Amino acid sequence: MNSIQVLINQRVSEYYWLHDFNCAVTTLLILSEIMNLELNPQVLDAAVGMHGAGKYGAQCGLVEGSLMFIGLDGKRKGNSTASIVKDCCSFASQFEKQFGSLLCRELRPEGFKQDNPPHLCEKLTQRAIRFIFDFLSKTFQGD
Repeated sequence: MNSIQVLINQRVSEYYWLHDFNCAVTTLLILSEIMNLELNPQVLDAAVGMHGAGKYGAQCGLVEGSLMFIGLDGKRKGNSTASIVKDCCSFASQFEKQFGSLLCRELRPEGFKQDNPPHLCEKLTQRAIRFIFDFLSKTFQGD
């Protein structure tokens, strides 16, 4: 296992089990560390309900956090809004092909039940964050 994946796995575990962060916040924090992008605390505040729209089961927080990061990183690199929108669309399409859905209720193991243990998406989160990291590396390799 390479060092990026080890870091991702360690941080996912830490952010889920020690801090009880959701998937969107976890995604943003890990990507910001790996990609060396400082996050304004308000960005994390904005992501607190982005885990399937507050457990409603809508768009997955792994997707939402990734889309937010694409925008933040794209602007930092001077990309146009149109280019960032195109990258977001491309990411969503590729994520859906890779994982089968963009919806939390479809991606989350066991869906949403009262007796679910916490952080059922830990392994999915590890894979998804590696996926967005690889996507960003390919998309912005010339930057």
